[in-house]
Amino acid sequence: MIFNNNVNILTIPELIKIYIDEFNVSKERRLMIEGEKYYKVENDILNRKMVRYEDERPVEDETKANNKLAHGFMHTLVDDKVNYLLLKPYTLTCDDKEYLKIVEKVLGKRFQKKLTQLGTEASNKGIAWLHVYIDSKGQFRTIKIPSEQIIPIWVDNDHEELQAVIRYYEIEVYEGKEKKYVTKIEYWTADNVEYYVLDNEKREVILDAEMYLDGSSSYDGHFKINNTPSNWGKVPFIYFKNNDFELPDLQFVKTLIDDYDKTRSDVSNLLDEIKNVVYILKGYGGSSLSEFVRDLAYYHGIKIDPDDDAGVDKIENNINIEAAKAHYEALKKDIFDFGQGVDKNSDKLGNNPSGIALKFIYSGLDLKCNALEGWFKWALEELFQFVNIYLGITKQHVSGDKEITIVFNRDIAINESQAITDCQNSKSIISDETIITNHPWVENVDEEIKRIKKENKPDEPPMFKEGNQAGDE
Repeated sequence: MIFNNNVNILTIPELIKIYIDEFNVSKERRLMIEGEKYYKVENDILNRKMVRYEDERPVEDETKANNKLAHGFMHTLVDDKVNYLLLKPYTLTCDDKEYLKIVEKVLGKRFQKKLTQLGTEASNKGIAWLHVYIDSKGQFRTIKIPSEQIIPIWVDNDHEELQAVIRYYEIEVYEGKEKKYVTKIEYWTADNVEYYVLDNEKREVILDAEMYLDGSSSYDGHFKINNTPSNWGKVPFIYFKNNDFELPDLQFVKTLIDDYDKTRSDVSNLLDEIKNVVYILKGYGGSSLSEFVRDLAYYHGIKIDPDDDAGVDKIENNINIEAAKAHYEALKKDIFDFGQGVDKNSDKLGNNPSGIALKFIYSGLDLKCNALEGWFKWALEELFQFVNIYLGITKQHVSGDKEITIVFNRDIAINESQAITDCQNSKSIISDETIITNHPWVENVDEEIKRIKKENKPDEPPMFKEGNQAGDE
């Protein structure tokens, strides 16, 4: 990581400083921040100010109505996508059952939840990062790192192989009674990790003295086994991409959401500011407008001067609600179309849509999930490599030549009654196990088969016989 052009030599701290400065002002990081903000419904409309001009200069006008209506489209789109693909437990299969059980045990039961968190992170920020490490008790652990804290240094232009990773983040520290913020920096390679801090006064990256108080060098690897430094042999960070371009979902609908927020807020402001009827008084006999309003409300009449031109006219100021509504509906449709989501309030769904209709309605969401699924499978295969390294270090069962197959069980919307009828009609055509697998009420196929065997009702032949495979005669 040292460049030498025979004129200048960049040291690692200088190189880290360049990367951080560039990343801080990059479009990629800005999109990450915006993606998370819109997911939390902290849309740009919340920063809008109403202005007036004084001496041709804009001045904030706090007297005008300024309703800020932020709509949670991104929260809905992202949650629907992540729940559709990742909410249901994934399935791992392998020819070596013993090895598979060990891998599942190493990952732990909570990894399913972590996978959904990675899905949300990737959808909001274009890419999510998982850090693998061995804790002080020698256990394999993973942790999701916020994407805006990670600067990847890639080997290739396709962004598939890591050369190094820079992680930087702020922490609060106290000098006496004064609170300050310190930027901590970690520089990870395939062999080791080095720790730095950003000197805010000199704007330089320097070694973090606190991390080396025990006298350890900067080449002590990633972890220690029996007090012996060791490493993974590869950068211990795994990327989970949202799509090939590492773009957040917000990128495709932000302008549409902003316009929806703006126009809905503008109409709300108009409703606050205008009156439907403006009265024009000619020869009014009262003393003030407040008296006019009072007399009109109480007596349903007013007094006027005896003058030929005296009278009361009115101007009705109406909003074209239908035009505004048409614009909202068009925007809403565009947001779900280009965001590849499913508008559950759409008339297309109807009361009881058929299976074919549901597949068509969910086709956009399926396509979006395909991109996420492909990269997540890639990432999990990388994770299994780290698990294999860990099993080798701890001298457990290793089966590196056995491939683990990953299946994401999508939470597909179905017409339940139709699905049950199809299962009944499939009897004697396909295996009973396949029928049970596709029955909408079954969550765990193996458990359901065990229950059927246990019941063994005397008045009807059992679906499964001991010693036979599902569907065998």
